[in-house]
Amino acid sequence: MRSRIVENLGDVPYDEFLVYLMGPYKSFSIEELVPDDVEFDTANGLLQSWDETDGTYDHDDVVATLRQVQGALRTAPGLNAFLAVDIGIDLDELDAATQTIEFARASNVVVFVVPAVGKNLGVGIEAGSVLADLNDAERERVVFVHEEGVRSAMIQGIARRWDAAVYSYGDESELVDCIRAFSSDIMYRELRDDLDPKHR
Repeated sequence: MRSRIVENLGDVPYDEFLVYLMGPYKSFSIEELVPDDVEFDTANGLLQSWDETDGTYDHDDVVATLRQVQGALRTAPGLNAFLAVDIGIDLDELDAATQTIEFARASNVVVFVVPAVGKNLGVGIEAGSVLADLNDAERERVVFVHEEGVRSAMIQGIARRWDAAVYSYGDESELVDCIRAFSSDIMYRELRDDLDPKHR
């Protein structure tokens, strides 16, 4: 999968360092996204959906933010940041849930961006399925970055259940800086063999 991802993206200085960017989305199928052997704590808000009546941004705003972050990371320091839609895999070939997990497994860093889109965040179930699939060492590559002011049981539940890295940001510049710093740390740890390097 790493080779396929790299081949579908443009050239950047660190083309082998994949940063998978995800954010909230409007709808999902619980049956499709939750692995059969995983139980989620709905009381802690891990199964949630988009609520357009409560939040600052709409879906297009979120996609635009992810694209801005992607462009910034690909420009400096030149990380191979991507969204799932960039790879162009047909759902008949690989369903959305499996794509998400395969992209996460293939990536050096997995980023969940959580802007103020309302109290219900569809990214929660996607995050849960990814974290449940990864082993402890691989989960160290996963980061949640939420906008200041977002108070979500989903974020608290993720942090508690999987000891996930969670940071906040005030604006887009801080968001990019946070992801750059986290990615740089992962790259450094790979170079020192604290984490197994990922190659094609």
